[in-house]
Order: sequence, then C-alpha cells, then structure tokens
Amino acid sequence: MTQRFWSSRWLAAGFAAASCVCAVFQPQLAAQAGQVQRVSLTAGRSTVVETDFDVTRIAVTNPEVADAVVVQPREVLVDGKGPGTVSLIVWGIDRREQYDVVVAQEVSNLQQQLQALFPGEDIRVNASDEAIILSGQVSSNPVMLRAGEIAQATSAKARVINMLQLPGGAESQQVILQVRFAEVNRRAMTELGVTLFTGPTGYNDFIGRSTTQQFAAPGFDNLERTVEDGQVVTSGEITFGDFLNLFVFNTKYNVGALIKALQSTGFFQSLAEPNLIAYNGQEASFLAGGEIPVPVVQGATGTVTVEYKEFGIRLNFRPTIAGDVIRLRVRPEVSTLDFGNGITLSGFRIPALSTRRAETDVELRDGQSFVIAGLLDNVTQDTTAAIPFLSKVPIIGYLFKSKAERSERTELMVLITPRLVRALDPDEVPPLPTQPREFLPAPTTDIGGQLEGGGGTVDAPSPDRSRQP
Repeated sequence: MTQRFWSSRWLAAGFAAASCVCAVFQPQLAAQAGQVQRVSLTAGRSTVVETDFDVTRIAVTNPEVADAVVVQPREVLVDGKGPGTVSLIVWGIDRREQYDVVVAQEVSNLQQQLQALFPGEDIRVNASDEAIILSGQVSSNPVMLRAGEIAQATSAKARVINMLQLPGGAESQQVILQVRFAEVNRRAMTELGVTLFTGPTGYNDFIGRSTTQQFAAPGFDNLERTVEDGQVVTSGEITFGDFLNLFVFNTKYNVGALIKALQSTGFFQSLAEPNLIAYNGQEASFLAGGEIPVPVVQGATGTVTVEYKEFGIRLNFRPTIAGDVIRLRVRPEVSTLDFGNGITLSGFRIPALSTRRAETDVELRDGQSFVIAGLLDNVTQDTTAAIPFLSKVPIIGYLFKSKAERSERTELMVLITPRLVRALDPDEVPPLPTQPREFLPAPTTDIGGQLEGGGGTVDAPSPDRSRQP
C-alpha cells in the first residue's frame, strides 16, 4: 500500500511537473516565434548563422535573393545572390526561429573608394535593384561631378542618381539652351567649251560634229540621201538639247558652233536660333529641316519601300547641374541636300547628304556662352576634257577643249548659352501682346427677357460697352 501510494504520489508530481514545464515552454515558443532576427549581408558575400540547438530543417522564401545550407548541426551558411529581402526559417527538434535576410547591392567597395578619394566629404551610397543613389554634402562642384562619374563606372547597368548637395547650390533643375547657328556658303563657277557642227545637209557632202561630251552637243536624226532628176538630195533633222550660252550658225556654208562660256558666283547665309529646355540629366533634341523619301529595294522580291531620312539643323544636348555650374554634352549638326553627289536608283533621283557635325563636353556657369567655330569646308573641283591630237594643235586646239572649274567654301559657327530657369507663378505671367476686342457685339436686349416666364443672365458679368468695336 505504501509503495503504491508513493508511486501514485510520484506520478502525480510527475504529471504536475510536466504540466508546469509545458506551461512554461509554450510561452517561450510563442515569444521566440514573435521575434524575427535580422541578418544583413552584401550580394556576393556569405555569412554563418549560429543557433543554440540542433537544426533539423531550413526554408528560404526566394533562393534567387539568398540561399542557405546547413554545414554543422548548429551552423547555417547563408549566401547573398541579389539585392532584396527574404525570410529564413530554421527548425529544431522542439524549437523554431525566423530570420529576415537583407541582401544589399555590392556598393560597400564604392563607399570605401569614395571615402578614400575624397577624404572629409560626406558621401553616402545607397543601392536599389536598378539604381545607385549618392547623397550627402560635398564642398565643391568637381567633387560632386567626379563622384557621379566614379559611381557610373562601377556599374554599367545601374543608373546613378546624384543627389549630392552643395553649399548655396541653385534650386533650379531645368536648363534652357539658347543656340545660334550661322552658316555662310560662297560659290564660284567657271565653264568654257566649244562645239562645232554642220547642218543636216552638210557642207560639200560632208556632215560633221566635234564635242568633248562635257557639255550638250546637237544631234542628227532622220538623215536621208536620195537622187532626184539626176541630182543628189540630202535631208535630215538636227536637234539641240541645249543652246548653251552662244549659238552661231551660217546658213550659206551650213556650219555652226555652240559656245559654253559662263561664270557664276553665289552667296548663301543661314541663321537659326532654337531655344530648348531640358531637365537635369535628361536629353533634349531639336530639328529644323525636313525628311527626304529614300526608296529601298527589299531582297529578292524586288518590292520597293520608302524610308525617310532627316536633314537640316539638329541639336542634341544633355545638361548636368552641379550647383552654379552647368555641364553640357552638346552635339550640333547641320546637313543639306547634295544633288551633285546623288544617285539614280530604279528611276528615282536620290540626293546625298552633306553633313557637318560636332560633339563636345563643356562646363559653364549660368549665362556664360561658348562658340564652336572653325567648321570650314573648302571644295575645289576642276574638270577638263579634250579631243586627242586636235586639242594639241596650236591656236585652233582650244576649239577642241572644254573645262569646268568649281570652288565652294562653307563656314559654320555655333553659339550656345545655357541658363538656369524656373517656372513662373500665376501672378508673374506677363500679359500677351494682343489687342482685346469683343468677339460678337452685345445684344440690345437681354435674351432672358424674351423667354416665356422671364429669365436673365443673373450670374454673368455685365458687358463692357466701352470696348465694343
């Protein structure tokens, strides 16, 4: 009896102790489940998470951001793969713990590099999936610009957002670019040539023509030779594509000459003044010109499609504002149609494009200007044609020669002035240069008074009679 009693007492005490253990253990599990620990690492790096219990199972929500593996009964190796945040859950025999694994983009090296290159500067680096953000305070414009260039060079895919601030920096984030294109074109041309010919009936039974093929020459058509009443009769037609400058024909001897003697000079001046506005770091473009259709033959089918090529005055620029300094990447371009160097394709006359282009980076303060000049284009072309042997005969040899001389000089100058601008408030908008005039004369009687039951324009302001035309 005593044995059983102690045994029953021992069992009761054991059950009571077990219930107490369970009562104490369950709140601890709840408390541990509610606590989420944080594990921070950089993409491409690894860290070891230690536990005070043997690990039986683990789970990671997104293996593309971070992956984990059990290397020891109480150690979990976590590998960072890409920027983001995932959950790591670790189970033991009687426990469970949860971790938030935060993987940051690999910018720690960039932070150290910027601190080493610019000691004493407050430059902070934050990274997201597709951007690197620079923030803090710097002392000068060169530090701000160079830090942005270094950050861009470290990552070709990520976009760099430069939010570094300067003491007393400008608040405006927009730039207006005042551009002046000035082009001067001078041309001079000299042409000289002689074409000798006979009429279609010839001279003493001779028909002849001399030409260097450099200029247009007459042609003979429908030449016939018949005998009528014992006499030889010749007939035919002569056609002229161009009478050139001087035309001489002797009807008695049936001999003529076409003389090309021409001198011409030309002067062309063009001025364009476009104004463009662009946001800080964004590119803007301007085109004053047009498009020319270009036929394109498609493969073996022979189908002809039309593509359009732009020409005219073009300007592309991208401003970067650094305090009171504006850094500009400017690309001005002037292109004109050149029919002299064009080609003929499938019956279409396609002109070439004569292009003058420049690209440069400059740094200016608000209101300062810079000039791109010296864009000279000198073209000289001499063409000479001659008939062999006859052109070498003294004196009369000049009748069997022709020449054309062409000279052209083009000069282009671009004047660019950037300015920081801001939007106007409603009370700052100046009045428009218009002459106010009433669109329709006011009626002599109110329309509302003519309605059945009465009415009127109660809510409308009274018309100003003094401003009627």
